[in-house]
Amino acid sequence: MIRPELRAHLIRQREAYVAGLTLAASLWVATRGGWFLAAVGLPLAALAAGWLVLALRRARFARPVSDPGVVDLDEGRIGYWGTGGAVLGGTMALEDLTEIRLLILKDSQFWRLKSRDGQALLVPVAAVGSEKLFDAFAGLPGIDMGALAAALDRRITAQSLWRRPG
Repeated sequence: MIRPELRAHLIRQREAYVAGLTLAASLWVATRGGWFLAAVGLPLAALAAGWLVLALRRARFARPVSDPGVVDLDEGRIGYWGTGGAVLGGTMALEDLTEIRLLILKDSQFWRLKSRDGQALLVPVAAVGSEKLFDAFAGLPGIDMGALAAALDRRITAQSLWRRPG
């Protein structure tokens, strides 16, 4: 049998492993000789390398579920449905989003999403479905996804990570 920690790691990193295997297979094809196989294998290897970088960043967003609530992404709206207590939840359109902050409250990390009208939505980083936020944030103008992923690991008390330009 497989250890639970290893199983969780493999599940969380599965996209990165598939991208890495695709990269290796593409390079193998490119080195089999001839210009045709190189012309097929090298562009595939470049795509697989880009996919691997994105998969590794996306995997940093996927945290073990330890916070209550569910994150949903539907038609350009981020929704968080809490279980009560301090963080109840709500929805916010991506086009209304003006700022993303990373906060630490009571030893848990939260995304603080601020809208144009000044409302804020707190979304736990370790809630069910929070990995969907990577793709939602990636479409925002001028965002640095590498800095966003790195901020998750640093555990800084409060940090503004993105503001809408203009």
